[in-house]
Amino acid sequence: MDFVKQFLSEATQVINQLDTKQIEHAVNLLADTRANEGRLFILGVGGSAANASHAVNDFRKIVGIEAYAPTDNVSELTARTNDEGWATIFSTWLKVSKLKAKDLLLVLSVGGGNLEKNVSPNLVSALHYAREVGAKIIGIVGRDGGYTRHVADACVLIPTVNVENTTPHAEAFQGVIWHLLVSHPKLKIAQTKWESVK
Repeated sequence: MDFVKQFLSEATQVINQLDTKQIEHAVNLLADTRANEGRLFILGVGGSAANASHAVNDFRKIVGIEAYAPTDNVSELTARTNDEGWATIFSTWLKVSKLKAKDLLLVLSVGGGNLEKNVSPNLVSALHYAREVGAKIIGIVGRDGGYTRHVADACVLIPTVNVENTTPHAEAFQGVIWHLLVSHPKLKIAQTKWESVK
């Protein structure tokens, strides 16, 4: 099988293995957050940071949830990295934002954070802080889900169907899942542009 067909076949396998109950649980957590006037903070590193920025737009514009991604402020991100260290960039940002129990964290990550392997320790620190204040957590993660899957209230695991394509599938399906969420009738309150054009 050539690479194109193989990659698309793997994508089909990912879709067929997604846990729809976890997706529905995420929908309900988001609906509760909006109803309680909580805020949504979306965390991601690398490609997942770019996804976080896009997702912030969709949750604000389509769902009507006050949403933020710390990585959208590159000045603060780099200042905190330089002055305080990489591992605390998100937790300190959330402290200044006065994260509360009615707020929600959405973690987009290939691995979900792993302190032992020193991968995304900033996510782990943020998740610790969220648990301290009682905020809810949703994860959309790949591999084994890492620390995010361990502590999340709802966690959508992007299954690894080929270890050689773990990252592209995980980051691509972050987009599929959050677009599903913002399109869900329990959440969507604003029509998207092309669907409104006759």
